[in-house]
Amino acid sequence: MSTQRSLSVRNLSIEFGGVHAVEDVSFDVEPGEVFAIIGPNGAGKSTIFNLISRLYEPTAGSIHYGDQNLLELPAHRVVHTGIGRTFQNIELFENATVLQNLLVGRHCHMHANPFSDFVFFSGVRRREMKHREKVEDIIDLMEIAQYRDERIANLPYGARKNVELARALCTEPSLLLLDEPASGLNNEETDDVSFWLEDIKHDLGVTLVMVEHDMNLVGQVADRVMAINDGKLLTIGTPDEVRNNPDVQHAYLGVTE
Repeated sequence: MSTQRSLSVRNLSIEFGGVHAVEDVSFDVEPGEVFAIIGPNGAGKSTIFNLISRLYEPTAGSIHYGDQNLLELPAHRVVHTGIGRTFQNIELFENATVLQNLLVGRHCHMHANPFSDFVFFSGVRRREMKHREKVEDIIDLMEIAQYRDERIANLPYGARKNVELARALCTEPSLLLLDEPASGLNNEETDDVSFWLEDIKHDLGVTLVMVEHDMNLVGQVADRVMAINDGKLLTIGTPDEVRNNPDVQHAYLGVTE
């Protein structure tokens, strides 16, 4: 599913009303790794995701995914580069079924021809079957078959989080941005997330970048961690290196000397 490309962010900055939400942040994410971004509330973590996704326009810096300069693209074209995303606040169609929501994730791979679609030629049927097969594969991976025909509005919170992750996977990303995948989940559900992230990395070959507050989850799945505070980079390293960094302990864990 994935293509071997690196994400390269250089000197990224953005201001809102004169306030530096992100200031001169640089990092790389290598193919096949799990890269976590941590920091206190308001540190700029989700803002970095919004910049990569092109929802925000940076005031300075560059973002490249492989040879593609993401700053040259509008937001709706980012998914075509192989970048998928989930959101901190679940963004699903509540009055549609799980299956219908997942099929929406296939939209970036659909090339519509109004006449062919209206007549429903055999080629159209084959494409529809291919999209359905891809969705069913993700349903099996995420173990949500029991919810296939349920409306999103009827699902518990944890199941909705799983469906949003599943929909992002339906875009066939090579790089997946996960904004607090364990937020609001209980311990058992968080353990399930760690297993699914490992499966997504190893079975699908997807590179993962996640914003997360749960340091136990970060320690379990992340290869490297970047800590930020007040929009500025504190350090990048292994989970243990970052956890033991004095600046991180002071800013993120509330530890003082």
